[in-house]
Amino acid sequence: MSTGANEGKNGLTYADAGVDIDAGNALVERIKPAAKRTARSGTMSGLGGFGALFDLKAAGYTDPVLVAATDGVGTKLRIAIDTGNVDTIGIDLVAMCVNDLVCQGAEPLFFLDYFATGKLELDQATRIIEGIAEGCAQSGCALIGGETAEMPGMYHKGDFDLAGFAVGAMERGADLPAGVVAGDVLLGLGSNGVHSNGYSFVRKVVELSGLGWDADCPFAEGSLGAALLAPTRLYVTQALAAVRAGGVHALAHITGGGLTENLPRVLPEGLGATIDLDSWELPGVFRWLAETANMAEPELLKTFNCGIGMICVVAADRAEELAALLRDAGETVTRIGTVTEGQGVAYTGQLL
Repeated sequence: MSTGANEGKNGLTYADAGVDIDAGNALVERIKPAAKRTARSGTMSGLGGFGALFDLKAAGYTDPVLVAATDGVGTKLRIAIDTGNVDTIGIDLVAMCVNDLVCQGAEPLFFLDYFATGKLELDQATRIIEGIAEGCAQSGCALIGGETAEMPGMYHKGDFDLAGFAVGAMERGADLPAGVVAGDVLLGLGSNGVHSNGYSFVRKVVELSGLGWDADCPFAEGSLGAALLAPTRLYVTQALAAVRAGGVHALAHITGGGLTENLPRVLPEGLGATIDLDSWELPGVFRWLAETANMAEPELLKTFNCGIGMICVVAADRAEELAALLRDAGETVTRIGTVTEGQGVAYTGQLL
């Protein structure tokens, strides 16, 4: 009796190559409730399709212009991975995208995430994506799709990467910046710490300090790792409320490049700004970073948000009313300077 050549041999499976399709399917089922929690007007379908649908008319737009943004979290991920505290890193991801969108005058509508890892760990991935859903819920943005990529050999054990993609809309002609003039007032909105930029430098400073992530934090309660993982503040609903109230000419999200590089991006040619560094107190985390690294003030201002996560450029006669509106919405608001003739950002006073 003859036997087939392959009889008694087990064929190679995708799982043998390190990719677990069942785990991927299980993750989708686990995160469906989190995604459903973010549903808003315009949402048309749940997770699991080949594409995600969104109805602009149902979202209330008649002549919309779409605005898109994409970003990641950078090496802040390293701290999340090393400490095992991955619950809020998804908020950072959403914030880095939607805070940019709102600076164009757009309302974020929907979000898609890209999560890549060497081996899918179901509990870890669920915690991360639930954090993304929380960021979406806080900014009125629907989590309507994404991609989970399990790629053996591409990432060290336990490592992962995140990217996000947000799409927003505004009615035609409502885009920002618009109408910025000399004399406009700069309202600074307080940050929640380092946010999501400069973490390669932060990690170098921590190494220099000799402290571990679980060490007592030198500038706040709790551990150093937990303090440095404070999630990026979401400014979306508050900023949109100010825009709709009238008098907001521009919004600047203070990310990589700090105050020095980001504010000029929303100022017309021929206009600059003067910022009074004495108008707010430098948060402890930045003072600690600067002192530990012997960092000069200009470098600090060009690297970090220094306590101001978003700047609203507003008409002078609307400044007080808009500041009150933003405070009522939960923001820490400081009048930090004015738009001037000239170019770039000039500073008075000192932070350090």
